[in-house]
Amino acid sequence: MSVHEINRLCYRASHDPEYLAALRAEPGRQLALLDLEPEERRELLSGDVLALYHRGVHPVLLVRLGTHRLLGLTPELYARRITADRDAPPPS
Repeated sequence: MSVHEINRLCYRASHDPEYLAALRAEPGRQLALLDLEPEERRELLSGDVLALYHRGVHPVLLVRLGTHRLLGLTPELYARRITADRDAPPPS
């Protein structure tokens, strides 16, 4: 289950300093070790948190990517991206 892998990544980044350092140093290599779909890997590497949220990644865990400034994200950029479609009409 890929969403579980992404949730685990976010949790681990907050609780394992060695993993956090490895994820910062070599994000592509660390993501290659996870059981992810190619599109999920692309979304992580590009910091597409809104797409990850829509996949079902838990928002309390997902925000940690911005908090820890991972995958090109900052807290400000995370906030802009996660709220990008809040004014869009709901899907039909």
